[in-house]
Amino acid sequence: MLPPFVRRSAAAEVRRRRRRRLTPLVLLLAALSPAAWPAAAVPRDLDAATRAAIEQAVARSPGFDNRFDAEVWLVDMSHRLASRIPDAGRRLALLRDVHAAATAAGLSPQLVLAVIEVESGFQRFALSSAGARGLMQVMPFWRQEIGTPDDNLFARRTNLRYGCAILAVYLKREQGNRWRALARYNGSLGQSWYPARVERALRQHWQIP
Repeated sequence: MLPPFVRRSAAAEVRRRRRRRLTPLVLLLAALSPAAWPAAAVPRDLDAATRAAIEQAVARSPGFDNRFDAEVWLVDMSHRLASRIPDAGRRLALLRDVHAAATAAGLSPQLVLAVIEVESGFQRFALSSAGARGLMQVMPFWRQEIGTPDDNLFARRTNLRYGCAILAVYLKREQGNRWRALARYNGSLGQSWYPARVERALRQHWQIP
């Protein structure tokens, strides 16, 4: 018969091994639990039209690693954007294109949504007094720099591609300093009001906990 201290050590080792085996399972179950999802990702009153629009958007979304991530993100952001764009089809098409353009440029899609909110209020045909155009308020001279003279800056995908590329360039120039990159994007380097507005919009409306 083993001495008591040996039996206690052996029992403790068994408990440690069980905990190691159980921990991944517990974490997996917690992740799969509906309580762990964003509240907006599992709306109980999701109508058939919205569900169909989500399915279509998911099927056409190249920027996601998997279908589950696509659906969770699209449903969550769609819920947040609904008051600004009531039509589910238009809303999800925009979100799909935002995610694709942002991901291609190495940007956070939520940051891009915050920039769009501040720049145009999600108005596709927004035109500033300085001539900036579209969702991300791109100036026409950028067509000579990164595109072609015939590019339509009011076209959703074109505007997003330009805007995301420009912001990514400024982030690289500023070595990842988002505050300065945002100020450059707005043409107000040295001032804080614009990056402060974007960061506030991100924090209040688009940031994922």
